[in-house]
Amino acid sequence: MLEVPAILLTCVAIFGYVNGRYLKLPLTVGLVLIALISAMLVASIDNFAPDAGITNKLKVWLEGIDFNRTLMEGMLSFLLFAGALHVNLKDLIDSKLHVATLASLGVMISTLINGLGFYGLTQLFGIHIDFLVCILFGVIVSPTDPVAVLAMLKRIKVPTRLEATIAGESLFNDGVAVVFYSMLVAIAFGGVAGGEETAVGANAIVGFFVREAFGGALLGLISGYGAFLLLRRMDDYIVEVITTLALVTGAYTVALHLHVSGPIAMVIAGVFIGNTGRRLAMSEMTKTHLAAFWHLIDEILNAVLFVLIGFVVIMLSHEAEVLILSVFVILVSLLARWLAVFIPMTVLSPVAEKQKGDIIILAWAGLRGGISVALALALPPIAEKPIILTATYAVVVFTILIQGLSIESLIKRIHGGNAT
Repeated sequence: MLEVPAILLTCVAIFGYVNGRYLKLPLTVGLVLIALISAMLVASIDNFAPDAGITNKLKVWLEGIDFNRTLMEGMLSFLLFAGALHVNLKDLIDSKLHVATLASLGVMISTLINGLGFYGLTQLFGIHIDFLVCILFGVIVSPTDPVAVLAMLKRIKVPTRLEATIAGESLFNDGVAVVFYSMLVAIAFGGVAGGEETAVGANAIVGFFVREAFGGALLGLISGYGAFLLLRRMDDYIVEVITTLALVTGAYTVALHLHVSGPIAMVIAGVFIGNTGRRLAMSEMTKTHLAAFWHLIDEILNAVLFVLIGFVVIMLSHEAEVLILSVFVILVSLLARWLAVFIPMTVLSPVAEKQKGDIIILAWAGLRGGISVALALALPPIAEKPIILTATYAVVVFTILIQGLSIESLIKRIHGGNAT
């Protein structure tokens, strides 16, 4: 039972040491890079000793971890709550139009462009993938990953107004994307089509979306308020920290059973406790210990997640045709992200403030991460799954390594030394 955590934490410690001692990259970027290279080097042993079967053993080990379940039903709840704790509610409200539009309309635009682009590229390369499955790929690579984005925001100086938009979008759009993903999987593999069945299917889809999104928000608000009432009636930082742990695990478990959005529930609960709870229900000692505890949880799980992302390279298709296709998919994803920011921001420009460079920064700050990989791995066992996983991984690694390392210099070029 302890084997997997032991191996992962040992890798995190060793890779973290190598990065801090030699590479000196941001921790999350360094961990992905070292894990990716390490996995490829270990797999290359098969070239010299084919009988060893190292690659297959690594694949079996990774499949045993169940990346999708580990992230979506475990780590994600803690990571989203920890991230939401530090979101300033006033700044979020000030950016509400941008956040809401980017997290909804932006995801839809990105899904459509990525899906259409992927369909066109697969046709060009002579690879047959059903159109609806291509649209499903579009939603997989569309959400900006809150884990990757919040890790980036911790180390770079971003104007406060823009930081609230970037953080808010990343926290909410993954919940929206997961809902879209679930609906598309049901349509693509559930046989909803034709005649009266389509109308019934459409009603069911709308109901599904409303239940997931609004149900998740309501659950987050109710559970957050319940935890707030408990916190306000005690002054014991140990019990109060345990109360927040109970909130995260309990509310997320309830969300899974009620089939409402757990990610949205965690964001709402985290913002509520991080603002109202911190202001009205916590002593200074509790605030200090709570912040330190969730900071550690955030950093440790972040590190483990990014090492896992690096290791996933073992599970990819290594056919030259698929690898070349993935390069073009990256270009399409860049265009899709830019349009997914440009269109909503332009629509909102008459009623919401927008400053020079906002669109470029928001577009380039749209890092993808573990959520996209988890959604790709969660696909049913269809023949096209290795291609979709490889293309998804290419987009994720490009955004983390290239965009993640260059976003700071981009912001400095646009805003100079002033990030206010």
